[in-house]
Amino acid sequence: MTITVKDLMLECGVAFGTSGARGLVTAMTDRVCYGYTAGFLGYMAEQGEFAPGGEVALAGDLRPSSPRILAACARAIRDLGGVPVFCGYVPTPALALFSFARGIPSLMVTGSHIPADRNGIKFYRSAGEVLKEDEAGMSRQVVDLGGGRFDAAGMLVEVETLPPVSDAENPYVQRYIDHFGAGALSGKRVGVYQHSAVGRDILARILVGLGAEIELLGRSEVFVPVDTEAIRPEDVVLAREWAAQYHFDAIVSTDGDSDRPLIADETGKWLRGDVLGILCASVVGATSVVTPVSSNTAVEVSHRFAKVVRTRIGSPYVISAMQAELAAGSACVVGYEANGGFLLGSAIPGKAGPTVALPTRDAVLPILEVLAAKAPGVSAQLADLPQRFTYSDRIIPFPPEASAKLFGQLTAGDAAAQIALQTSLFGDFAGAAQSIDHTDGVRTHFADGGVIHLRGSGNAPELRCYTEGVSEAEAVSLNAAAVKAIKALMGLS
Repeated sequence: MTITVKDLMLECGVAFGTSGARGLVTAMTDRVCYGYTAGFLGYMAEQGEFAPGGEVALAGDLRPSSPRILAACARAIRDLGGVPVFCGYVPTPALALFSFARGIPSLMVTGSHIPADRNGIKFYRSAGEVLKEDEAGMSRQVVDLGGGRFDAAGMLVEVETLPPVSDAENPYVQRYIDHFGAGALSGKRVGVYQHSAVGRDILARILVGLGAEIELLGRSEVFVPVDTEAIRPEDVVLAREWAAQYHFDAIVSTDGDSDRPLIADETGKWLRGDVLGILCASVVGATSVVTPVSSNTAVEVSHRFAKVVRTRIGSPYVISAMQAELAAGSACVVGYEANGGFLLGSAIPGKAGPTVALPTRDAVLPILEVLAAKAPGVSAQLADLPQRFTYSDRIIPFPPEASAKLFGQLTAGDAAAQIALQTSLFGDFAGAAQSIDHTDGVRTHFADGGVIHLRGSGNAPELRCYTEGVSEAEAVSLNAAAVKAIKALMGLS
């Protein structure tokens, strides 16, 4: 039986696009995962990046469903004549570093921060992420799902065994030891919030290798959906308690696939990812900074960078803009997202020589750059930035059809009509709407200095609400009021 990837997507309901596949584990049958992997490799063959006998690297996070999905992906690689290279359960950027160095395509089985009842597959070309222009080529691929491979439930009839683990961990660890030098964090006391992050032990190993004294915290054998853009209230409390008990210089962590960082200062206060991005970009000497439209405006107000480029939300858009900056001759190009994931587009000087670019989300570099900075502490580095504060929350569940209805209302009519609607919705607590940006979702600047940005999630049934204000309390209260107003508008409790 043959089917296009596009039709397979419509059949199963698992979204497949630039960021890979994401969906409920129950919908991500072996048949679906096999088909998407085959479609990706078919496209890679068209691009001259895959042929029979060629290697394809794969790795996974610590979700219970990841081993099964990995096996289905490995079977697809074998059936297309490829050689699966299993890198084990390692961070997404470790897999990317490994596969880029070999010049081979790769895939990561991960759902990132979303709950364990969902999972995903992220695909990489041989030298970088799959970008928006690749999406149509993957979707039109015709894949063969016949041959009696799957039972009536879409599961493999014959169990696929993953090959022995290839070492993607040590090169990733060594990258940072070489960059900073073995004693770079001597005298630092750091808490490592491990939860169920796939890179929990690797992060600890890097910190120890750089001379830090560490304390392991909160390890869980049950998957914990830690979202670096919407930090759970219990994690806010835990960090403050740990800081008071252990007197750390910082507490560090990552999301599930360890490509997005979390770092708290010496008081246990978690930094926003976009603020962490500014600090890291400044330390590495960036000349061009690329970041999505949702990120904190302190990056412009700080006047630390020659150029700031704003994009739609998502690493493919950031990477495309980074590539344009590199082509234009910018000396040091970096990108970061509001979730804290940092993308290094240019090689930068390190203790052991140049540290090569890694143009995909990475959690480790921004954490270490802030810890190793010459400033006396994390909070002192924050104090040097313009005081603009961001906050984000989400409405769950908020299915795609609800997003379509909401944004249909918010974007109806001309600019004057849209501004009038925004003022009527949010004016009682934000002041009059002044300007609206449609780069990604609806981002509105208000007379009182606040910003409200609404966007439907591309990989989960939720509505994201980002806010910005002149104080943390204002950003939080503005967010709560905006969420309440949207719920009232949509008739949600």
